[in-house]
Amino acid sequence: MKTSRMKRIMALAAMSVLAPAMAQQYKTEIPQSIVTPHVLESRLGTLRFTDGFPDDATVRKVYDNLDFQRGVEAFLTSMPAASLAAMRRGIRGFGPDNQTVIIFDSLVDSRSLFLTPNADSIYASAWVDLKNGPVVIESPPNTLGIVNNFWFGYVADLGNAGPDKGKGGKYVLLPPNYSDEVPRGYTAVKSPTYGNWFITRGFQQQGDPKPGADSIRQHLRIYPLAQAGNPPSTNFVSVSGKAFNTIHSMDFSFYKEVNEVVQEEPTSSADPETLGLLAAIGMVKGKPFAPDKRMTQILTESAAVGSATARTLAYRSRDPEAYLYANSAWQTPFVGGSHEFLRNGARLLDARAFFFFCAIGITPAMALKMPGAGSQYAFATVDAKGKPLDGAKTYKLHLPPNIPAKNFWSLVLYDTQTRSMLQTNQRFPSIGSERNGIVANPDGSVDVYFGPKAPPGKEANWVETRREKGWSVILRLYGPEQAFFDKRWKPGEIEEVK
Repeated sequence: MKTSRMKRIMALAAMSVLAPAMAQQYKTEIPQSIVTPHVLESRLGTLRFTDGFPDDATVRKVYDNLDFQRGVEAFLTSMPAASLAAMRRGIRGFGPDNQTVIIFDSLVDSRSLFLTPNADSIYASAWVDLKNGPVVIESPPNTLGIVNNFWFGYVADLGNAGPDKGKGGKYVLLPPNYSDEVPRGYTAVKSPTYGNWFITRGFQQQGDPKPGADSIRQHLRIYPLAQAGNPPSTNFVSVSGKAFNTIHSMDFSFYKEVNEVVQEEPTSSADPETLGLLAAIGMVKGKPFAPDKRMTQILTESAAVGSATARTLAYRSRDPEAYLYANSAWQTPFVGGSHEFLRNGARLLDARAFFFFCAIGITPAMALKMPGAGSQYAFATVDAKGKPLDGAKTYKLHLPPNIPAKNFWSLVLYDTQTRSMLQTNQRFPSIGSERNGIVANPDGSVDVYFGPKAPPGKEANWVETRREKGWSVILRLYGPEQAFFDKRWKPGEIEEVK
């Protein structure tokens, strides 16, 4: 017993002698930059580690934060999908897909909840579903039509900016993975998604929307290609003056709207990064989106912070290139001049979130500089002093002479909550060259007033606001001329009238 014990002691002693030598032989000086301290103070609170290994409390904090971050990023990234899920729901309230066209034949007014529409165009819109095969759209002459896929990606222009050059034409939308031949006589357009949104704009004639609306009713047709030999009738539903909603949610139900798109569309229709982000919060094609209590609480907060972030990006942009002019409130919705929100090959994430928070309809034609054609937009949310536009105050906007709009110009006011037209006692919270009675100054310039009451003698050039509401404004130039692009002409700032 004693001999055996002594041998063990001697063996341990030998190991203790060798250990320092072995440790010394393989010791490397560790840079402090790659080491996590035992106690780390952060915005998550105190995080604790044992030689780099997180304790249980730290693990909980980190995963809660990671899920929250991904929830916020998913909100900002997938706003386009949620927006079209809401748009589809609004259109389906008036009839089935591929048959129903909603038409604002007497223009859009503030009763309809629609992201930043104008009050001058005749809008017609439909939801096109390709699950059962290709669908034909017969585009009317002299219209501006767009098809966007369910992720709100650009698919095609129809009409004036499309291959038919405004003469009218037959287009056939092809579903994903379609390989059959298309009959002659159609312009074939392939979409990566089954669900697609179609919208077209007609134009007034001397302030009268009826001729443009009649032309759309006469020429616009939507029907399955399989029924082209005997196409069913297209059902037009007049929605001017109707109260309905096409705007996505800003709370937890936002994620349910996005999940509709994830479940219905092929995974090839979105990039792996986006699908991975959504999968990280429990949204996977073919599986129910059923977050547990913990995750529901996190995503509820993520939606709230996502909404706050989108509003900040839209109303208080920190990107100098978002502004059309130095020291000005006027912003462009297409930073960098790209409908894909690209600059030097990089995606402008903030600019993309700003656009889809405020607007609908994406096409290269809206971002390209085409003097005398298309349209250009300037967006303002603050006054000349950088203060939020207040519905209780009165403001003046000076538009210098020779407003560079070949066709017409307009100003429309929007509610900062809904991004829809501001609801007041005026049916159309707007003013422009299409309005009868607007008064120009002797030099051709125009002064426009905004406020709860018209300044005496300025009623013809006044747009009403509401005392308890904030507002924003979009200046639209249709057929913008070169003076706008080279900035020889620019709108004045919105000045408070004391």
